[in-house]
Amino acid sequence: MRDASSVQVWRKSSYSGGGNGDCLEVADGYADVPVRDSKNPHGPALIFPADGWSSFIAAVQDGRLSS
Repeated sequence: MRDASSVQVWRKSSYSGGGNGDCLEVADGYADVPVRDSKNPHGPALIFPADGWSSFIAAVQDGRLSS
């Protein structure tokens, strides 16, 4: 999605850091999951299939991804 501003309601990810500019926002209510960088609200958003996003979140929660 080239312009993420077309999505009306975004929420900050609960996994985003506090105030350091490393925030992701996600939009609920779509068949696929839009994700954007909160510092660039008019920039692009990545669109993930819902099952892929769920798998990613599960991997983060389980500690299966290294930094």
